[in-house]
Amino acid sequence: MKVPLKAIAPLGVLAVGGLVALVIVKTGPERETREPERVAPLVRVIEVEPTARRLRVHSQGTVEPRTESELIPEISGRVVAVAPAFRSGGFFREGEVLLRVDPRDYNVAFERAQARLERAESEWKRDSAELERRRKLAERDYASAAQVEKADTQARVSAASLREARASLDQAERDLARTEIRAPYTGRVRTATVDVGQFVNRGVAAGTIYATDYAEIRLPIHDDDLAFLDLPLWHTGDEASVGPEVVLRARFAGAPHEWRGRVVRTEGEIDPRTRMVHVVARVDDPYQGDGGRPPLAVGLFVEAEIGGREVRDVFVLPRGALRAGNRIYVVDADGRLRIRSAALLRSSRTEAVLTSGPQAGDRVVVSPLDAPVDGMQVRARTEGSAS
Repeated sequence: MKVPLKAIAPLGVLAVGGLVALVIVKTGPERETREPERVAPLVRVIEVEPTARRLRVHSQGTVEPRTESELIPEISGRVVAVAPAFRSGGFFREGEVLLRVDPRDYNVAFERAQARLERAESEWKRDSAELERRRKLAERDYASAAQVEKADTQARVSAASLREARASLDQAERDLARTEIRAPYTGRVRTATVDVGQFVNRGVAAGTIYATDYAEIRLPIHDDDLAFLDLPLWHTGDEASVGPEVVLRARFAGAPHEWRGRVVRTEGEIDPRTRMVHVVARVDDPYQGDGGRPPLAVGLFVEAEIGGREVRDVFVLPRGALRAGNRIYVVDADGRLRIRSAALLRSSRTEAVLTSGPQAGDRVVVSPLDAPVDGMQVRARTEGSAS
């Protein structure tokens, strides 16, 4: 049986092609094989030196007045005058008259008390003289003991009436003075609830005022941060116990501003839920303008930076240079990576303060590094120094 030529022609073509390929492979030049060149990873390093650093603790709080009071009349009556400053936001000086109550009824009471005092003084003088006269007569047997006793009793009653009249006059005088309601300190009006023509009652608030000689800001501090601050832990009222400086920052009218104050006391309790203790910072003359700076107004929310203790012989590194487990990567003189443990004093979002780990002149790696191995070869590019 004959095989058709068309069926075997493709097989012949394949056979010839394979033979040609085999000849080419056998007669071609031999390829040289070699290991791929390993390139050491490039890392960014900084040279470190020990330095001194003043630690700082950050907090935030709201400005509060050091004293806030309700302005409460001690007498009742109709308001006949109101000071221009007695408006919400108005400023006043210590001793300034803020309100006047109609004094006519209290003038009448004062005059009556004076009259009673004059009458009581007259009666006391008369009865005292009578007692003295009776005693002298009794010495010559011209007056009985009963008469002397009666005169003594009358003199005592007159003396009591005199003391009562003096007390009444003192009360009437104080009530008359209270028709002028004066500011107890230099400050500002928060709210005013009465005006001319209104009737005020004893013990009912006519407004709210607060002092402006200095402002206070309660700042929460985590108890771990207390180790970095020299705080007055016992408040004695002595200005010598004033604590560290505080820089307060806030935005007002669309622009950043800064005020300076000091910590004056530490509150006596630690919040069991947040582990926070509050310190109180004071700013003197918060409403005193300075070079266009706005007042440190009550209610303003501020960021605070509290100056802490100064530490020496520490290393300050970028936060990214501190690796997991408080380790650092150092490049030695031979260009090899060395992994060291470090002692962290404190860290923030931007930097880490170390008390040990690096040494003076070390090149510390600040760039990310995948799969680091102690002793691996690296290429270092110095970006600067940290001190």
